[in-house]
Amino acid sequence: MSNIILIGMPGAGKSTIGVVLAKVMGYRFTDSDIIIQEKTGRLLHEIIEEEGIEGFNAIENKINSEICTDKAVIATGGSAVYGGEAMEHFRSIGTVVYLKLGYKDIVSRLGDINERGVVIKEGQTLMDLYNERIPLYEKYAMLTIDCTDREIRDIVKEIKARLK
Repeated sequence: MSNIILIGMPGAGKSTIGVVLAKVMGYRFTDSDIIIQEKTGRLLHEIIEEEGIEGFNAIENKINSEICTDKAVIATGGSAVYGGEAMEHFRSIGTVVYLKLGYKDIVSRLGDINERGVVIKEGQTLMDLYNERIPLYEKYAMLTIDCTDREIRDIVKEIKARLK
């Protein structure tokens, strides 16, 4: 299957870039967070509040590992990389692209992280979360795109060129 799976920190632009990339490639756009909300009937932050972080991660891993599509750009939640089964599944159905963005840019793009449904442990800072996730994004990435100080159209153009 030829899908493009976007991973990266919340605020990296996975959904925004994903929609544009899907149009340029002639692919369908899929947002894994929306699939999770549809399948559970709850908003992300409600799942986190009710199930806890480990419960949310398990739900996310299960639902992501069941996504079956072709010729789609899939924007994942920033925490998708905690699900090893899901990430191996994504690697088997397409190319996993890490949208890399520096910490300062992430901070400036993010609003209320709790409202966004960001999976963050009590007492953990955004910097702690960033440092914890970067090695996971790098581990699962098949392609890394530096998005720092770049326009969406340039990022999309680079992804398309590097996938050919």
